[in-house]
Amino acid sequence: MGISQIAGGQRRISVSSWSLHRTLGSPKIYGVEQGFHVPHEAQQKAQMTLLELPARLATFGITTLEICHFHLPSLDRGYLAEVRSALQAAQIELFSLLIDEGDLTHPQHAEQDQAWIQHWLEIAADLGARRARVIAGKSVSEDALSRSAQALRSLAERAESLGLRLMTENWFALLSQPQAVHSLFDQLEQRVGLCLDFGNWKGPDKYARLASIAGYAESCHAKAHFFVPDQFDQEDYVRCLALTRDAHFVGPYTLIYDGPEADEWRGLTRERAIVQQYL
Repeated sequence: MGISQIAGGQRRISVSSWSLHRTLGSPKIYGVEQGFHVPHEAQQKAQMTLLELPARLATFGITTLEICHFHLPSLDRGYLAEVRSALQAAQIELFSLLIDEGDLTHPQHAEQDQAWIQHWLEIAADLGARRARVIAGKSVSEDALSRSAQALRSLAERAESLGLRLMTENWFALLSQPQAVHSLFDQLEQRVGLCLDFGNWKGPDKYARLASIAGYAESCHAKAHFFVPDQFDQEDYVRCLALTRDAHFVGPYTLIYDGPEADEWRGLTRERAIVQQYL
């Protein structure tokens, strides 16, 4: 099965809950060390709850969403069912749960991290997500890629049993270079998809590097670099979008906004105006 067939669906605009981090109260990004004890400080600062987000997103004109794990204020199964119902009521597709912590290549606690990530796959299934995105690894060593591939194959098997497709991203030290991405995906044999993120790689050669892995992409984190609230690097954004078109990308363009504009919806509006031209 080819990558485009695996990706399925169509080109569409999506939003990550990270783009509305301030709107949701800027909750703490927690990881394995906290287990599944959700910090609650952010709820008092939130302008909107996660349960209210699907209806607001539908009003905004976007019907696909990705949720970061730390934006769930409760992991109670009753609450997860409420989130799923809110998504269904607003006709919002939950494309992916973004599991933003854990290190499958850590020399001491990789096994513990893998177990923590695996439990999040079950949460993703409870939410009705189609996919879950995990970090391939934060550590670099001689055997890190093979250890990551082994862990990802195991997680992919569990994800498939739950009706999910597993994904990873060109993120953190392990996948900071295209050669590593190619090596890892050669070992994974299409069991895992790639989320291509524009903002994770820097430097003058980043376009060539991103283009070299864009063929694996099943989703795209379309992040623009904002200098000030009303100005962003449009040339960079367009070049990144163009390389996905050249790679015949099919899937959601997930808007990633974390610029200085306090009104996150306004920042998303500016990004969307550009991305729409590539649908």
